Formats: sequence, structure tokens, C-alpha cells
Amino acid sequence: MRSHPSPWRTRYRQRFAAPQTVVVQPTTWCNLDCRYCYLPLRKLKHQMPVEVAETLAQALARLDGSGGDAIGLVWHGGEPLAVGPQKFECLLAPFEGLRRTGRVHHYVQTNATLLTGRWCELLTAYGVRVGVSIDGPAALNAERVDLRGKPAFDRIMRGIAHLCEHGVPFSVISVVGTLGITMPEELLDFLSSLGCHSVGFNIEEIEGANTGRQPPTAVQAEEFWRRTLTWSREHPDAPAVREVVRLAEYLHLIRSGRRAEWERRRLDPNPTVSWKGDVVLLSPELADTKAPEHADFVAGNILEQSLAEILREAHRLGYVRDFLTGLDRCQAGCQFFDFCRGAQAANRYFENGSLRSTETNYCRVSRQALVKALSALATKESAA
Repeated sequence: MRSHPSPWRTRYRQRFAAPQTVVVQPTTWCNLDCRYCYLPLRKLKHQMPVEVAETLAQALARLDGSGGDAIGLVWHGGEPLAVGPQKFECLLAPFEGLRRTGRVHHYVQTNATLLTGRWCELLTAYGVRVGVSIDGPAALNAERVDLRGKPAFDRIMRGIAHLCEHGVPFSVISVVGTLGITMPEELLDFLSSLGCHSVGFNIEEIEGANTGRQPPTAVQAEEFWRRTLTWSREHPDAPAVREVVRLAEYLHLIRSGRRAEWERRRLDPNPTVSWKGDVVLLSPELADTKAPEHADFVAGNILEQSLAEILREAHRLGYVRDFLTGLDRCQAGCQFFDFCRGAQAANRYFENGSLRSTETNYCRVSRQALVKALSALATKESAA
């Protein structure tokens, strides 16, 4: 007799596509100690053995169902450049055949303090796309400090200068705290002066090791996005703002009669491969989290089990099932779901204690407030 597919497997396949992004943790250690950092192991100097990178490259070569698109390998979690250029090149080398045939491309998210001319040459040679973490001018970047508590701003700027001198394109991600949320124009003016091609804003979140600080409110966030939208319109040649681009894409598809195209998009399972080969799904922020009730969110280890098998069996994991239940509840009860799509697994867990939960402060400040800001601007303009 033919067995019927598990209803959980069906629900998983309806929600999730094949991975388009794989987060890779070359080291747990970071040379900075940002006051809002969520990484619990950032002071431990674990490094990924080359064997793990080789095994992952082999797994990606066998992985089917990516839709023909290149898989983005995002080197992140700790400060990736802290392993040094020689070790980093050894970790990149196993993927070179896949990169040259267009099956993978590399990203690195860095605090830029360790960048040198040699690093720029290496990143260029391997086609690594660079993201720099900087929160704005010195006053807004004050939470980014080194292990002695000294400001990192000048070292970050030196690193950015190296990128510019060597012609290495880069994007910027800024964490927006309670001060930056009130100064969007100053923040955008500064970031656009750096020479980056795009900007992303992460409004400070409660997650991982960052649990004792007060994040910006939804009211503050709506004002921040309203002024950001206005600034972006007034500066059409400025770097693209990631969140504005996503909202514009959604509205374009809906208004042009291509809603079905938007609705066909499924979530990325976002596998994160730790330094020792453990795989965590749904959110990189769940990696290295102590959660006995979910076996620390570890779905498997690529040294013991293929990535394809780990993904194929993901629907059996309790935390994935909890997340699917939360998604169903979001879709049934939230007016913003059509745009938001209800992801953010880590925020559900760290804010609400359960992946079955729905609304989070992240939803309110990063999705809902953005839509409300655009609606408020549209209403004001139509009444003018």
C-alpha cells in the first residue's frame, strides 16, 4: 500500500522553499563587544575546521531544488575575519568549483575593523560580497565597542576606507537603537556618504544574549519609517534602503495584477551551519541558544547526516512544527500577513517564549510600522 504523506511534511512544503541562503559560522569569537549583541559565545575562540567546510561544499553540490538560483553562503556569527585571511581562504577553497560554475556566491558580514589591503584582495579574488555593520556617525555608533570598552568607530571607518580604495562594493547594516530611531535623516545622510550601494536597518531586538535593554517603540518606529520614506523619495540617487525596496516590490506586484507571483513565494528555511557542523533552521539567531526543550534547535550535523536529509526531515522537529502553527495563526489573524509573511522565528522565541506565538515587537517596529508610515504619507498627500 502507498503511504500517505505526513500532514506536517505537506504543511512544511507549502511554507518553505529550498534554501537560497546558508549561513556559515567560521568562528564564534568577535573582537568587538557591542552592548546589544545577541551572540552568547562571542568571547569563545572556536573555529570551523576545514573538514566542515569541505563537507558542506559536497552537500551543496548534491542539493537539488534550488530553482537554478545560486545559493548565497553568508559567513557570519562572530566576526568572520577574526580567523585571519589564510584560514578564511582555506574555508572558501572547497566551494570554488561551485562558485565558478555559478552555483554559490559568498557574502561576509563584518564589523570592518580587521580589513586590510590583503583582505580586500582576497575578498575580490573569491567574489565575496561584503556587508559592513556600522550604526551611523560616532555618536550613534557608540554601542559598538571593543573588548576593553573602547569605541570602534575609527577602526570601522578605516576598514571602509580600505574597501573604497580597492574598489570593493559593500552594503551596510545598521542597528537602530533608542537614539538613532529619532535621527533618521542624520543617519541616512551619514550612511549615504560612505559609498555603500544599499542600507538595511535592524531596529534593536530582544534576542539571544540581548535581553536587558529597552528597544524602540512602535510609535517611534512609525515616525522613523515615515521620515525614512520621505528622505528616500527626496534622494533618488542615494543608496537603496532594503526595507523600502521590499515594500515597493510588494506594492508593485500587487498593483500590477501579479499577486499570485508574490503569494507563490515561500520562506527560506535559512539553515545555519555552526563552526562544528551543527545545523539550526529558521533563524541564525537561534544558533548557540541553550533550549533543552528543543535540543538547542539543532536539526542535525553535516558531518553525520547530509544537509539534504536534514532539510527533508525538518518537518519532524518540534520547534519547526511550533513555527508552522504560529504561521497559520498569523495568517488567520493578522492584517499585515500579506506583506510580512510571518517569519522571524527567533523573535517569537526570545520575545514570547514560544514559536507558536504570533505578534512580536519586531513585527510591530519593522513590518507594521513601515506599512503604517507609508499609509500615513499616502493619506496626507491625497488630502493635500
